[in-house]
Amino acid sequence: MRIAVTGSIATDHLMTFPGRFADQLVADQLHTVSLSFLVDTLDVRRGGVGANICFGMGQLGTGPILVGAAGSDFDEYRAWLDRHGVDTASVRISEVLHTARFVCTTDADHNQIGSFYTGAMSEARQIELQSVADRVGGLDLVLIGADDPEAMLRHTEECRSRGIPFAADFSQQIARMNGDEIRILLDGAAYLFSNEYEKGLIESKTGWTDEEILGKVGHRVTTLGSRGVRIESAGEDPIEVGCPDEEAKVDPTGVGDAFRAGFLSGLSWGVGLERAAQVGCMLATLVIETLGTQEYTLRRAHFMERFTKAYGDEAATEVREHLS
Repeated sequence: MRIAVTGSIATDHLMTFPGRFADQLVADQLHTVSLSFLVDTLDVRRGGVGANICFGMGQLGTGPILVGAAGSDFDEYRAWLDRHGVDTASVRISEVLHTARFVCTTDADHNQIGSFYTGAMSEARQIELQSVADRVGGLDLVLIGADDPEAMLRHTEECRSRGIPFAADFSQQIARMNGDEIRILLDGAAYLFSNEYEKGLIESKTGWTDEEILGKVGHRVTTLGSRGVRIESAGEDPIEVGCPDEEAKVDPTGVGDAFRAGFLSGLSWGVGLERAAQVGCMLATLVIETLGTQEYTLRRAHFMERFTKAYGDEAATEVREHLS
């Protein structure tokens, strides 16, 4: 299966301030704030939902195709993704804009002040999926993840007009989308991904009930945090998959992206929905045990040992052949 993942490509610049922001704010001078915080640490991490998902799929050996826009500063990031099994040849490089960037400072009380620079991400709308399909010999599925909103709409319409199966995954962009846009993006999707809160927001913004949405998509995949995931399809009993036991809970950032990477890899292997969800939950567990969205290492023997413990020998036998 040839799977393309469209979505943001970004770097995160995370800093920590040892004091409290509140101690530096003067109540009657908030209209003229001018502050500079001397920070103790700087952690630069690779991120962006499209890149995160592709990194996980690359770790599982499924050769994902990353579709997005980045700046001329992308060379080192590209090399990292290439080394980890991601096809980056369809990433558009802007001639004038830097790669999208999130800059955030966290104080001792875990309050945060951050800024997100869209940068080259705004040029993702100029990417044509047909050129990607022509390069790789056709596409079997396109995941349309959080990205430039116009790019998401364009990619969805192109998939629909060209008959390419697609998965709708709004994630962070759902907050800025209106009901009309969400209805366009999900109608006809083979898969609709969301967490529990986003599920309710989709229904509220579209005015469609859960049953109506199930009638418009092939499968609705809802992540449930520590309780795992539920997969629903019209006229069928739901599938529920729990999470493996965690060895530690370090950082939840990127857990949803890792689940999608595992789930899409399962689809690529041709295993059933339940098995694909189990792979997704196992990969998500590795990420929550690691600081950073692409800092985990998939050691196959360790992965299979934990997968077998969580889901049994039959499930492990079916998955092991694809990881060997």
